[in-house]
Amino acid sequence: MNLDNFNSLVELFFYQAEKQDPKSVFLKWLNPNNNKTFTWEETKNNIFKLSKVIKENIKEGDRCLLVSENRPEWFVADLAIMLSGGITVPAYTTYTKDDYKYLIEDCEPTMVIVSNMDMLKKLNTTINEKNFIKKIITFDKIDLNNNDKEKYLDFNLIIKSDLSEKDKIKNLNLKRSSVACIIYTSGTGGNPKGVILSHGGILNNLVGACEIMKPLIDSRPTFLTWLPLSHSYEHCVQFAQIAVGAKVFYAEKIEKLLENISQAKPTIMTAVPRFYQNLYNKININMKKQTGFKAKLIDATIRLGKKKLLNEKMTFLEKFTDSLVEILVRKKIKKQFGGNLKAFVSGGGALDKEIGEFLNSIGLPTLQGYGLTETSPVVSCNPIHKIKVETVGPPFKGNQVKIAEDGEILVKGENVMLGYWNKKEETEKVLINGWLHTGDIGEIDPQDGYLKITDRKKDIIVSAGGDNISPAKIENMISNESEVDQCMVYGDKKNYLVALIVPSKDCLGEKEKINKVIENINKKLTLVEKIKKIQLIDENFSIENGLLTPTMKVKRKKVTEKYKEVLEKLYKI
Repeated sequence: MNLDNFNSLVELFFYQAEKQDPKSVFLKWLNPNNNKTFTWEETKNNIFKLSKVIKENIKEGDRCLLVSENRPEWFVADLAIMLSGGITVPAYTTYTKDDYKYLIEDCEPTMVIVSNMDMLKKLNTTINEKNFIKKIITFDKIDLNNNDKEKYLDFNLIIKSDLSEKDKIKNLNLKRSSVACIIYTSGTGGNPKGVILSHGGILNNLVGACEIMKPLIDSRPTFLTWLPLSHSYEHCVQFAQIAVGAKVFYAEKIEKLLENISQAKPTIMTAVPRFYQNLYNKININMKKQTGFKAKLIDATIRLGKKKLLNEKMTFLEKFTDSLVEILVRKKIKKQFGGNLKAFVSGGGALDKEIGEFLNSIGLPTLQGYGLTETSPVVSCNPIHKIKVETVGPPFKGNQVKIAEDGEILVKGENVMLGYWNKKEETEKVLINGWLHTGDIGEIDPQDGYLKITDRKKDIIVSAGGDNISPAKIENMISNESEVDQCMVYGDKKNYLVALIVPSKDCLGEKEKINKVIENINKKLTLVEKIKKIQLIDENFSIENGLLTPTMKVKRKKVTEKYKEVLEKLYKI
């Protein structure tokens, strides 16, 4: 299958649907209260039925807002919108009423597709105010007592209806340059921007994704989808799932993730650095509890695993020991993740080198990649045969990457966005002569072309003395300690750095313990990087309180605003 030959993502789906066993399961939700399952045939027919209804209510190029948790209907709705000539605008379920209001006023959707009553309540006021919203489709049955019943359509009634062959939309006018979706960046401060992505941009990205997956797949692969589909990373992954004819499970919720992993037994799993950091801390804590022979086995597993990762020569005894720990340790660890896991793929932020080395050494291959919503989204990724954990791998085929004079990473290719929705000036700031200015600082290894991210332009702290400091580097070091759950480093235009720290449950109120942690970390830092003062806070940064993005990045601006007085006190003698 040559992905360059497809004009649209919808065309790719229908091509793959014809090749698959029509009765085999394609999409399944691991929700015991609504364990909906669609076969390939059912998915195809549901897309046809829904697209007919959508097309009757929108014009070509109209936006359709999609607000739902991950579930099979999400996939059907996304493809049906595209098939009908519309543009999907996915939105996070964690948004507030004001967030939805901003989104709706910015993209002016003709149609809103929403999963349930709880989601609808957050949208209702704005929906009722806007005349440009013609129809609302709901996945679950809702109470229409206080709503305009004429506006609402039931997804389940739509897919139960009959559809003649002549009513199926098949004559696609879509081109590779056609708009597929507008994905709003979660942003770490300010209002999100709508990133316009084309069918060709995402298809181009799939070429590289399929290359990465090729050595990992020896039969029909299984995926567990748990990152929000409204995020460009997971949104692209769903089309990679089509391209490889995967079986897709949707996680019930994040609290049930480990249980869902054992149910789905995924072949490949995508996640963000925060997930791997939590995983690292949990495994590490359990390993440190071991004594005697078990402790020696674990030490050997990590030591020899790192040797293999770095392609260092091993003695005969080391090779024998490594084969032994493969059975006694690594196999057992893999079993906790379903037993079929070939690789984790990390994206959405920088993965700490120590965490990457650790996971790879204990038998959980972790491929770090790099991308932005603006690049559809992947720029590069480590291949399984040559993992360099301190890098984000070589660029995908079709992605041109170069380093500007100031060290900024520039990207060019079909995968680059068409622009920001309704933001011409913002577009012109980052798209110059076809090159996307990423805002990330990096370098390319001249030997193998691997890309390494060294800093973030926007997140650089410039001290009062003019020193450029990367807060992410220091935050990773602090957060990797078992005594710390989360932290944020602060100090722009200041004489020294300070940190807000959320201690682990075992260290609540234990400032002396945390001070000891900071003292040890400071020994590894340069003079300008050292943390002089800390403040413990008892509230976690979370999506719910607006201090984390949906992909679990700290919203620095929001945290700074909330703790402004606390931070400033740390600079008073």
